[in-house]
Amino acid sequence: MVDGWLDQELSLKGKRVWVAGHRGMVGSAVCRRLAGEGCEILRDDLDLRRQADVEVWMVEARPDVVILAAAKVGGIGANSEAPANFLYDNLMIEANVIHAAAEAGVEKLLFLGSSCIYPKDAQQPIAEEALLTGALEPTNEAYAVAKIAGVKLCAAYRAQKGCDFIAAMPCNLYGPGDRFDEQGSHVIPAVMMKMHAAKEAGADSVSLWGTGAPLREFLYVDDLADALVFLLQRYSDVRPVNVGSGAEISIADLASKIADVVGYEGRIVFDPAYPDGTPRKIMDCKRIHDHGWSPDTELQDGLRKTYVWYQDDLRLRFAA
Repeated sequence: MVDGWLDQELSLKGKRVWVAGHRGMVGSAVCRRLAGEGCEILRDDLDLRRQADVEVWMVEARPDVVILAAAKVGGIGANSEAPANFLYDNLMIEANVIHAAAEAGVEKLLFLGSSCIYPKDAQQPIAEEALLTGALEPTNEAYAVAKIAGVKLCAAYRAQKGCDFIAAMPCNLYGPGDRFDEQGSHVIPAVMMKMHAAKEAGADSVSLWGTGAPLREFLYVDDLADALVFLLQRYSDVRPVNVGSGAEISIADLASKIADVVGYEGRIVFDPAYPDGTPRKIMDCKRIHDHGWSPDTELQDGLRKTYVWYQDDLRLRFAA
């Protein structure tokens, strides 16, 4: 093993793999990806914040591998309005699942972190070593603190009990199953919803938060799912691993791409009275890229697939 990378790939064939958070965007993508690995996918109907329920389920289900994709997530507005919820819910979810996995002797666990755990003013591109070297972005500090705790909890169980627990740090994600609602959406679904509504209403313009200047990196969720399986099979180390596309785009240019996909031809107006968040955030993904993994989905294609899914979801909801 060199730099945490295994000499021999871990086979998932025949293993019982629990995808915690299987209904979410990431969890459902992971389930799609695991379908070709010959493993048994375990799903739960638990409130993962309840320790006793998680411990009982773990003993009864007996997973060999756990992918911890469950989390309370949301955009800048949601994080700013309910920091206690984001901190408490995520702390409870990760603490309960990671502890129960250690107690049950789970063979391997992968914890899903987030790029927001890195300092607001971290040197770009952001390397894994930047963790805990500076102040966090205030607009999502509670969520970030919880995710940092999850990374450190995996490291602590590895150090104290020899558990093969690893952590992956994805950049901004999007794709089918994303959260499309006015209060809790991330940037891509939020902008897509606004432009779809504006197109349907024949509106001349659409107003978006901030200046449009911040730079962000985006990864299609099915590419992330592929990366997580790659890490499960090939990585074992205390250090988290960044997972990203390696490409960045301004929010203004992203909005233009979404407008093209949606077919909205009105003006895009940015409102600087609302916060931008971190000015720039792109991940240094050299470690995983150098070991053979890279994403397959171009941003425009991913946006198109996401919009198709959103339209289908709208039709299903209205039909119900």
